Amino acid sequence: MEILKVSAKSSPNAVAGAIAGCIRSEGAVQLDAVGAGAVNVVVKAIIIARGFMEPVGVELVCVPSFIDIKIEGEERTAVRFTVQTK
Repeated sequence: MEILKVSAKSSPNAVAGAIAGCIRSEGAVQLDAVGAGAVNVVVKAIIIARGFMEPVGVELVCVPSFIDIKIEGEERTAVRFTVQTK
């Protein structure tokens, strides 16, 4: 399963396209976000991706969780969104 790292500067539309592409090829994708801005981008992208997939009969499910990651040697808490088909 592919892991996409999303920042606050990422385009929600571009992330949504990446989500849809991963769902089509692998059936699931994980998105990691650190900070409120990045989480906001991921949530918007998931909403947009649902709109991309709905016309072809694919319903998406999102499961959020916390994970610990290292950024430049520092432990940080990120939110991981696992998106898959229903």
